[in-house]
Amino acid sequence: MTAQTAQPTLATAQPARHPQPTVKAQALAHLIFERPDLDKSARFLGDFGLHPVRRDANCLYLRGTGSAPYCYRVAQADQARFVGFGLLVAERSDLERLSALPGASVIEALSTPGGGECVRLTDPSGFLVEAILGQQSVQPLPHRAALPLNVVDEIPRINATQRPPIAPPEIIKLGHVVLEVADYQATCAWYTQHFGFIPSDVQVLPDGSPAVTFLRLNLGNTPADHHTLALAQGFMAAYSHSAYEVVDADAVGMGQRVLQERGWKHAWGIGRHILGSQIFDYWQDPWGDKHEHYCDGDLFTVEQPTELHAVSPEAMAQWGQRMPKSFTKPVMNFAAVRALLRNLRRSPDVTLRKLVTLARMFG
Repeated sequence: MTAQTAQPTLATAQPARHPQPTVKAQALAHLIFERPDLDKSARFLGDFGLHPVRRDANCLYLRGTGSAPYCYRVAQADQARFVGFGLLVAERSDLERLSALPGASVIEALSTPGGGECVRLTDPSGFLVEAILGQQSVQPLPHRAALPLNVVDEIPRINATQRPPIAPPEIIKLGHVVLEVADYQATCAWYTQHFGFIPSDVQVLPDGSPAVTFLRLNLGNTPADHHTLALAQGFMAAYSHSAYEVVDADAVGMGQRVLQERGWKHAWGIGRHILGSQIFDYWQDPWGDKHEHYCDGDLFTVEQPTELHAVSPEAMAQWGQRMPKSFTKPVMNFAAVRALLRNLRRSPDVTLRKLVTLARMFG
């Protein structure tokens, strides 16, 4: 169903486009993690397909084959956690407007790969966002071409075989990050208002309230990935997963073979998503955080309207394995239980009825 016909069922203001955002983010630059063991993190990420760029005493930087100087930053810390991410902006006036927001840093010079200037902000759910200007691109690394496919009505490959190398897949770029949040309305509004994100698709609960919003960049008439950021209603702020584009479905499949042979833990896949259409495969890093290989995702321009859909496990994939219950099952330690009780009391978006509904749907 379309947003025009379904909008009256929404009980809340978000998700919605903002008519005059503070800035319009141009790209997802990088993710920021903290880990107690940089060597173990480097082994997983290398097997996953990322390339090390620089390693300082307490920090590791990795890249894909594209022109981004790095897309993954891992800092040494006692505990493993996801910290936040970086977004590229277009003009210095963007940084100036962002630095005037409550709680924002001043404009600072960066010493990370690619350099540039940065304003650091914290979203309503506590995630760090680094707005970056002037980061220098690097020379892309070579990667194999997508394999030509013989299909019913077009047969380009005659007297030639398909033999992709048995090696970690070549990651081209960081594609998106998915976060769970308790304060859904405030967090979604913050990203649409201050970075110009556009809701592409929204999955709603039976009462009409949003459960998951897939948000894309507003690049005007330039096609943008179906989602660069997705926000899911949860009972606490948490990292769900991040996704990395590879050249084709054979690369997704080769990633599964290599990661399985090297002893890493599989999470879900291979399959094709319904919303976004990506062919996907998910793996867990040594601390249980999910990382996705994907290819063949949807691209939208600014004209594409928002669509609404009922949320359910069946709405997650067109084909492939049904999403396992473990994929969305939270780790219920003391900190999680404390966050659950606190947010049930204080967050207008966290209700016992909503959590029970989600638990029944996803186990």
